Order: sequence, then C-alpha cells, then structure tokens
Amino acid sequence: MSGHGFHVHGPHDHELEHAASGGHGSHGDGHGDAQAAHAGGMSMTSKIAVCTAVIATFGAIFAYMGGATQANAGIYKNNAAIKKTEASNQWNYFQSKSTKQALAEFARDTASDERRQGWQDKVARYEREKTEIQGAARKLEAEASRWDAQSDEQMHQHHRWAQATTVLQVSIALAAIALLTKKKWLERAMFGVAIAGLAVGALAALHI
Repeated sequence: MSGHGFHVHGPHDHELEHAASGGHGSHGDGHGDAQAAHAGGMSMTSKIAVCTAVIATFGAIFAYMGGATQANAGIYKNNAAIKKTEASNQWNYFQSKSTKQALAEFARDTASDERRQGWQDKVARYEREKTEIQGAARKLEAEASRWDAQSDEQMHQHHRWAQATTVLQVSIALAAIALLTKKKWLERAMFGVAIAGLAVGALAALHI
C-alpha cells in the first residue's frame, strides 16, 4: 500500500522479493538446493527415457532380424532336404542301372558268339549311364551340403540376434527400476548392459 499507511507483506510477496534478490539467505539456500535436486532428477529421468527409447528401437530391429534369420534357416533346411531326396532318387536310379548292367554282363558271358557283341554294347551303355547318374547324384549331395551349411549359419545368427534382444530387454528392465529408485548405479548398469546387447548384435551382423 502507498501513502502514509502500513504495508503488510504476505508470504507470496516475500517469495517474490526473495526471487528478485537472487535467493540470498538461509531460506534461499534451501530453496535453491531443492530446485537443483528437482532439476537433477528431471535430467536423470529424461536421459533414461531417451536411452530406453533408443534401446527399444534397437531391440525391435534385433527381434526382426532374429525372426528373419530363423525363417531363412527353415527355408534353407527345406531346400537341403529336397536336394537330398533328389540325390537319393539318383542313387536308386544308379542301382537300377547297375542291376541291368550285371544282367547284361551275365547274358554276354553266356550268349553265343554272334550275340555277344550286342550284349557288350549294352554293358558299355549302362556303364556310361551309371557314370552320368553318379555325377548328378554327387552334385545334388554337394548342393544339399551347401544348403545345410547356410541353414546352420542362419540359425547361429538367429541365436545371436535372440541373445542381443534378451540383453536389451534386461537393460530396459534396469532402466525402469532406475527410474523408480533414482539409483545411479542402476543407471550405470543399464548403460553397461545396453552396450553389451549392442555388442552381441554387432557380432550377429558380422556373422560371428
């Protein structure tokens, strides 16, 4: 109040004057400390929230890669099974030709002179056919082995992606606990586990 009367200061006026004076005095020191602590808490909360979002993003990518590699492993294993079946069919065909060749050889050995050459020609033809069938069967077996190897490689990658995803999930759980407890060591543990998860993911990406 202006003029000759008395001006009564209320609590709100006192706080405004205190803020204008820069927060000096014992009361100001306590209030400043509370503001600093609050700001520090908000900083920790914001930092963990951002890091959790980044970790969750990598976790989603790793989970997708894990599913993709598992699907590829199944496809490659199926291709290997198909090639093995085809190779088995070729070996059965080879065995059939061997049986016919053995019969032709028996017929040649027991035939008369004028028919012996005809049986010999059949024996030679069966031998050529057996060589071709054997080559095709071995080629199919080699292809089956390559598909099996690729399937095993994809499964190894799948396990790596799954490990990385699991470690990142643990890191997110630690982040939630750190937010609730405001413990710095939990925050540090969260970062350490997250780095470990990213390292495992890098191993998966490098086929190690």
